[in-house]
Amino acid sequence: MLITSIITAYLLGSIPTGFILTKLVGFGDIRKIGSGNIGATNVLRTGNRLLAVITLAADVLKGALSVWIGNIFAEGVVISGFKIGHITGLAALAGHLYPIWLSFKGGKGVATSIGVFSGILWPAGIVFCCSWIVTAIIFRYSSLSALVALVVIQLFCIFWGDIATLILFFAISLLLLKKHRENICRLLNGREPKISLQRQC
Repeated sequence: MLITSIITAYLLGSIPTGFILTKLVGFGDIRKIGSGNIGATNVLRTGNRLLAVITLAADVLKGALSVWIGNIFAEGVVISGFKIGHITGLAALAGHLYPIWLSFKGGKGVATSIGVFSGILWPAGIVFCCSWIVTAIIFRYSSLSALVALVVIQLFCIFWGDIATLILFFAISLLLLKKHRENICRLLNGREPKISLQRQC
C-alpha cells in the first residue's frame, strides 16, 4: 500500500487543473497567457475570477487529499520519523511541479503546498494563507507573497511543529524557491508583473 499511495498521490498532484479548465471554457492553452504558468494566479489573468477560484480550490484539494491518502491507506507506518502522509504530500507536490501529462513542466506549487501544509498541520495552512493575502494586498505580487509566506510558515513550524514536519516544510520551501527563481530575478529587476484581473493575451 505504501508504493501505491505514493504513486496515487503523485498522479493526483499531476492533474493540471488550470490547464484543463481554461481549455474547456475556450481560453486555449493557459501556458500562452500572461506568465505562462498553469496556476490560479495566471488563470486570473484570463479575466475569469470564478475559473481562478476553482483552479485554486482544486490545486489546494490535491495537496490535502494526498496527505489524507497516505494517512488512511498506510496508517501507522512511520519511516525515519516521517508519517506516510508527509511522503504522499511531497509526492503530490512533485506531481504538480513536474506532471507527466505536460512533459514534466507544471505549476509553481503554491496552492498545492497550501493543501499539503493544511493536511499535515492545519494551523500552518491558515498562517500561510494569511501571510500570502496580506503581502498580496500590500504589494500585489503573487511571487513575493509566496516567498514571504514560506518564511513565515518556517518560523511558525519551528515553534508549533515537530522535527519531521519542519524538515518537510523546509524541503517544500526549497522546491518552491527553485520554481520561483525566475520570479525572484524579475522582482529584483523590477520586471515582475503584478496581480491583475484583466485578460492578457
